[in-house]
Amino acid sequence: MHAEIHRKGTDYLEFWNEYHLCTLTTLRPDGRPHVVPVGVTVDAATGIARVITRKSSRKVTNVQAALPGQARVAVCQVDGGRWATLEGTAEVRTDAAAVNDAVARYGKRYGRTPAPDPERVVIEITIHRAMGQAVVPKPKVANAAP
Repeated sequence: MHAEIHRKGTDYLEFWNEYHLCTLTTLRPDGRPHVVPVGVTVDAATGIARVITRKSSRKVTNVQAALPGQARVAVCQVDGGRWATLEGTAEVRTDAAAVNDAVARYGKRYGRTPAPDPERVVIEITIHRAMGQAVVPKPKVANAAP
């Protein structure tokens, strides 16, 4: 549902292009959350967020343990009073084209391309819900007494 992220506006989309570390929350098979720091890229046009990682990671294990189409996840980033969370369903992609595309997107957002890693995979998140506040309202100034 890529329209969901567009409803948040330009500031929200721009916030997802700034350099910020994020968190990824996956669910362990017993339902407990697993939260880890990650880099995330967002393709608003397709409604897909991507996380590159190693295929032996716990986050990959958690996504693969879910039934197809039911690996519920969330990614979040915070900067002062600004914050953004994307919820959706994840799948692990191992094909070279998907991994290379995700690495290129990571390089564009984070200003560096990770070293080649034959264990690299990409977690693709289909975005179902976008929440947050990308613009912090300026505090009201109290009227000065005469």
